[in-house]
Amino acid sequence: MDILRLLDDLSLLIDRTPAFGPITWGLDRDEISMQIAKIRASLPQELKTAVNNVRESERLIDTAKEDATMTLESAKKEAERVLVEARREGDRIVEQGKLQQEKMVSESEILKLSKAQSEEIRNAADRDAVNMRRGAEKYAYDVLSQLEGVVGKVMTSIEKGKQEVYRADAPAQPLPREKARV
Repeated sequence: MDILRLLDDLSLLIDRTPAFGPITWGLDRDEISMQIAKIRASLPQELKTAVNNVRESERLIDTAKEDATMTLESAKKEAERVLVEARREGDRIVEQGKLQQEKMVSESEILKLSKAQSEEIRNAADRDAVNMRRGAEKYAYDVLSQLEGVVGKVMTSIEKGKQEVYRADAPAQPLPREKARV
């Protein structure tokens, strides 16, 4: 028990009690106050120091409790803030993932279409190349055939020219035949 506090409470009780002059319910107020002061003075200094230490400890405990309560409240608010922020970030990441997924699916479809179109273009190019080769071969064949006809006519003209030259020089001898035609 805190004796000093009890003495303080007793002093307050006397001061608050209604009085008719210096006497309260048959007790002398001044005498009671003086006795309380004597009790205080007779208490050892260690007791007073211990009481002050207890009071200081209680004050520190109360301050620590207030600080702990404030820290706990602050931590709760911070935790709620972090949780809300984490939820927002999670929602943002999920939304970004959905958009990425849609983009990848879209790109996949585009890739499939691109592959199909490139295959179609390659097949058309192959067909065109075959047709062009055939056309070039036919053209070359036609040119060579025409050249053959022209060369044949030239050969015939050369043969006729040779025969005329040979007949003009030696009309009685038969014409020698060429061994190989070009």
